[in-house]
Amino acid sequence: MSEMDLDDMGNLVGEAESLLERAVELRRKIHRRPEIGLVLPETQATVLAALEPLGLRTFCGTGTTSVVAVLEGGKPGPTTLLRGDMDALPMPEDTGLDFASEIPNAMHACGHDAHVAMLVGAATVLSGRKSSLKGRVVFMFQPGEEGYGGAKVMLEEGLVEKFGHIDRAFAIHVTPQVPSGMIVTRPGTLMASADEFKIVVKGKGGHASMPHDAVDPIPVACEIVLGLQAMVTRRVPVFDPAVVTVSTLRAGTASNVIPETVELTGTMRAVSDSTRAYVLQRVKEVAEGIASAHQCTAQLTLEKEGYPVTVNDSEQASRTLQVARDLLGPARVIEAPSPVMGAEDWSYVLQKVPGSMAFLGVAPAGVEAPAPNHSNRMLIDEHALSSGIAMYSAMAIRK
Repeated sequence: MSEMDLDDMGNLVGEAESLLERAVELRRKIHRRPEIGLVLPETQATVLAALEPLGLRTFCGTGTTSVVAVLEGGKPGPTTLLRGDMDALPMPEDTGLDFASEIPNAMHACGHDAHVAMLVGAATVLSGRKSSLKGRVVFMFQPGEEGYGGAKVMLEEGLVEKFGHIDRAFAIHVTPQVPSGMIVTRPGTLMASADEFKIVVKGKGGHASMPHDAVDPIPVACEIVLGLQAMVTRRVPVFDPAVVTVSTLRAGTASNVIPETVELTGTMRAVSDSTRAYVLQRVKEVAEGIASAHQCTAQLTLEKEGYPVTVNDSEQASRTLQVARDLLGPARVIEAPSPVMGAEDWSYVLQKVPGSMAFLGVAPAGVEAPAPNHSNRMLIDEHALSSGIAMYSAMAIRK
């Protein structure tokens, strides 16, 4: 074992566990006051206050309320970027927790409050080891992961240029779908791309009693929905998969009126750039072809070009798995057999810097089917935060 022996790994876990109470307190403070998007002034202030005793160099973003903190180690070595996202989701909270959201229709339902708390904990651990630390650590506290591309904004502001060359990058994402304290990752594609589309089907309106005098776009739109599902299962290879979901269908104003238009919206997800482009083209062809067959038109619009495929660097992902095995024990580490179809703007960072992301299990004890991320009832096992603190720290220390 290089750089850190087993005894030091045990010490690192012990240091992380000693910070658990403070991490939980910080997580709950952020959880009570969730903020959405790129502008998170209260969360930014909380992070800056938590970092202030550590004496790190800190920088605030201009295009977003980001925080970057830099720790200079006492010895030469690589620069490691560690990221924790900070934003919440626009949704109600129904957990019943005594520290539940105090903000209407805003909730930390994706665990970003835990990410912040773990990263502050890691900054505390690593600051205590400053004299023996080899290299530099850049702590990235990022707004706007939930659809706003905050990582891209931070990159455009010079994240990987301002603080010297960044050699490697690492991020953690919690998930209640994995047993508490377990680490899951894989080399290569970890998460999918995500693009949002809109299809407008146009026919000819008329009286509901006389559809032959109109061109009803509603059954045509329904056929398009089914056609898209058939397209995915018949045209996309199962080992390079895609998911197309039509999530809204809007039409009509009255029960006795055939409307002129129907609007469909949804998302397309893929785990390779080639399949991402292929599916977009096929969605267009299916929609236009079915509409034409029924004397309608269909116009596809890419409403939002979403996050790219999240691809772990093979060497860094292998390093992550080995660090986790040495730190937490082999029984608490899983190499994922396949990607997941969620999307992440950490993908933008991994396009610039060799790095990885790992999932940290936070399944609450005694819950048979834990509510997943983005659920209004999502709960986490806060004891797992110490594993995250130790993992962040070890990834900066281990060569």
